[in-house]
Amino acid sequence: MKPRVSLQDSAFRNGNFSLRIDPVRSEDLGLYEAQVKYKAEVHSCHVELGVITVTLSPPNPVIENELLSMSCNSSHRGSLVETCWFHNQHLGPNSRTFCSSSGTLSIFHPAMSDAGSWRCQLRYSDKEIISATFNLQILGFDGPTNPVVYAAAGSAAD
Repeated sequence: MKPRVSLQDSAFRNGNFSLRIDPVRSEDLGLYEAQVKYKAEVHSCHVELGVITVTLSPPNPVIENELLSMSCNSSHRGSLVETCWFHNQHLGPNSRTFCSSSGTLSIFHPAMSDAGSWRCQLRYSDKEIISATFNLQILGFDGPTNPVVYAAAGSAAD
């Protein structure tokens, strides 16, 4: 897993033996065990790593007005009840939420306003809620709605 894995050696003296994986891949899921030996004592802990996969079709960046499908899947073994998609979670007119029983969201004519932070939230029958956030990039034009631009003679026009 090198070079994606690191230990924070400087935190050992404070009892922090954390393992960092960056970036996480689907094949990293599973059970991890940490063992710490101090003098004659051995301490261990087990941590299970679950993975959420967000898939875009076509892949990021997306071209404006081309059909976009976003799907969200998890390694969680429970029965999926609902998938919700949140766009620009800040309160206001640009905040949007979509929920469905399937894990896929389709945007038929993505626009520049669809770019930005998206979060998928998976809710399972065992009450487990899992989420992942990603940044959607849209390639397109974000110009004036009126194609006529006026500029003063002798000035610059963009």
